[in-house]
Amino acid sequence: MGLGKNCIRNYWKEQKQEGIGEKVAVQRSGTAVLDMNQLRMLFCTCKIPGVTRDSIVSYFKTEAEGECPSHLIVLCRGRIFAFDAIHEGNMVTPPEIFRQLTYIQKRCHSEPDGPGLAALTSNERTKWAEVGILQQVIPEKSVVITGNRSFHLALSFYAFQLREYLINLDPKNLTLLEKIQRSLFVVCLDDASPHATPEDYTEIARLGLTGDPTVRWGDKSYSNIFFSNGTCSAFCDHSPFDAIALITMSVYVEKNIIENEGKWKGSDKVRDIPWPEELVFTVDQKIIDEIGCTKEFYYKKVSDLQIVNYAFTPFGKALMRQKKLHPDTFVQLALQLAYYKCHGCPGCCYETATTRRFYHGRTETVRSCTLEAVEWCKSMLDPSESTYQRLQLMHKAFAKHNKMRKECENGRGFDRHLLGLLLIAQEQGLPVPELYVDKAFTASGGGGNFVLSTSLTGYTRFGGSVLPMVPHGYGFFYSIRDDRIVITCSSWISCPETDAEVLCRTAFQCFQDMLQLTVAAQL
Repeated sequence: MGLGKNCIRNYWKEQKQEGIGEKVAVQRSGTAVLDMNQLRMLFCTCKIPGVTRDSIVSYFKTEAEGECPSHLIVLCRGRIFAFDAIHEGNMVTPPEIFRQLTYIQKRCHSEPDGPGLAALTSNERTKWAEVGILQQVIPEKSVVITGNRSFHLALSFYAFQLREYLINLDPKNLTLLEKIQRSLFVVCLDDASPHATPEDYTEIARLGLTGDPTVRWGDKSYSNIFFSNGTCSAFCDHSPFDAIALITMSVYVEKNIIENEGKWKGSDKVRDIPWPEELVFTVDQKIIDEIGCTKEFYYKKVSDLQIVNYAFTPFGKALMRQKKLHPDTFVQLALQLAYYKCHGCPGCCYETATTRRFYHGRTETVRSCTLEAVEWCKSMLDPSESTYQRLQLMHKAFAKHNKMRKECENGRGFDRHLLGLLLIAQEQGLPVPELYVDKAFTASGGGGNFVLSTSLTGYTRFGGSVLPMVPHGYGFFYSIRDDRIVITCSSWISCPETDAEVLCRTAFQCFQDMLQLTVAAQL
């Protein structure tokens, strides 16, 4: 744990000392240079809740830009601690980190649990910003619109801003909130012990995504989760950066751990550094009750989530490349076929394409459910179709998807443009264009209605997970390694039409079917 955290802090130090692009290597896609701005948002970044929209604040600075916060936040058993990553001008070492974390853990295991204030950050966003007493009486039978939620009130009701209420209880609370907001990142010490094998990471994925809310500060851009049995995960806010930013840092950490054989090779000496400081908020019964209600709502919601995280091990990227098939497109088409097999129809699909070739670029949508993909899926389910015809249709589907991906990466997609036009209309009070309320637009995934929400998390050891975009949909993240494909698939248990386990297993079978198609065509 200490060595891993030390590598993360070294990554932060390299960014801080020299500036991104000088000390931290500039990333490229082929010969194209990629924008590195997202990496700044990994550290010292936090989302601040608002009634109509949140805001993102980042306190990260390079040495040339000024002073940068250097403290960590540690959450354990409902309590909050902080300690600095720098002492007398030098980074704290892994033995010193271990000493700090051991101190926190021993205290939390020998003393009563804290109130679990962090759970409030898992609340519905507007409710975390506003849930209670406005300074005015709301008439009987009023309807209060809070973000996208409506509450019908039978009696006089007072509305208040929860976060502001917490701050108004004691000015010290604002100072403590700002300390958390400014921190490098959050370390979550979780009592759970998720089991994992090289073929099944489901428990880690489930607890990483839906674990104890009292040890997750949901507003922070990056939280590092350490379970009691030594397994680990991360919990991130997608707003400030895309998954590739975290993966870039994770690859750096992995490389350093492997080079050092998983051991700290420096001095074991522990300096007389200050003990961690506990951040004790002033709370009253209203806050305690809200924490209890939030936890109840949270656990009810996550109990409806089905998530599986399995590794397909018969082959991986190496064999796909040998067959001259793009690995990402291979998985996307397999998913289209799997969905068609499970549901008997095409599935509108969102796949992330990076637009980091542009200044501060983020993403564009690759719409994987093409006419070519659908025609190929139909041929695979039609016993009268020849192997040759199926292969020809598969190659056409591959070509279309590869072309679309390149177009999206080069700014020639259309979903972000359509989103921009919609937001302009809304902000200027203009009528919403008919396109956005057309049933065909929604059925195709427009307006955030994609049945399949997917993303490649890279050709590395690191994976990710996401919730379905719609109640009858799936989240489908995957990483592709030389010898395997690791999939994390999610769905809602309350939806009788979907089953993450079935879709994942069907996708595995489709991988085999596609490989067999290429083999049979060569005979």
